[in-house]
Amino acid sequence: MGNKTPLLSATDLHVSYGSIKAIRGISFDVYEHEIVTLIGANGAGKSTTLNTVCGLLKPTSGNITFDGKDIGHVPAHKMVTLGMSLCPEGRRIFQQLTVRENLEMGGFSRQASEIPGSIEEMFTRFPRLKEREKQIAGTLSGGEQQMLAMARALMSHPKLLMLDEPSMGLAPILVGQIFDIIRELHEAGTTILLVEQNARMALSVAHRAYVLETGRISISGSAADLLHDDSVRKAYLGS
Repeated sequence: MGNKTPLLSATDLHVSYGSIKAIRGISFDVYEHEIVTLIGANGAGKSTTLNTVCGLLKPTSGNITFDGKDIGHVPAHKMVTLGMSLCPEGRRIFQQLTVRENLEMGGFSRQASEIPGSIEEMFTRFPRLKEREKQIAGTLSGGEQQMLAMARALMSHPKLLMLDEPSMGLAPILVGQIFDIIRELHEAGTTILLVEQNARMALSVAHRAYVLETGRISISGSAADLLHDDSVRKAYLGS
């Protein structure tokens, strides 16, 4: 990456829930046009890290900069206007609204005149959603709900898309489809920070990776190297 400035940079981040230290001094960077993944066991602090970056949790100490600005104290609802979008764990779509209405909600930070064009863009990228445009989102399959959650997060045209466990609870064939979409989004120019339990899939799609263990980064490097690292294979790839 040479001397380029990272799009997102977290430095010596500490996060606590009451007396429990969830994140213990982690530092990581995401550069423009990269896919960076955070992998690790359940409870390692992956989702906590994402929630802290996007302002849902406040760090006890440490710094977060995004696009050259210190965002440590920016409220979560302002992050979208800065160019950051989170596709949360468990999808969290608006179950009672239609597919189209969910996408409209995702475009809340845009000019009203831009929203229809963005929705058409999402329907081109996710043809399945176009077919289901008027369907109530809660009646979609798990894979379709995940596509909707991703499309909704993309409605703001983010500089950084954060995906929290996009493959969770999906059948293997759908996991493959979701990761194909992640590759396509990257090829279309989206920078992605990916938190994922399926370490093999995450490492196969990412450029760089950080392994989180009980709130600390234990290993980091190129995703290809980590895919072939014996300790990573034993711990996370079941081989």
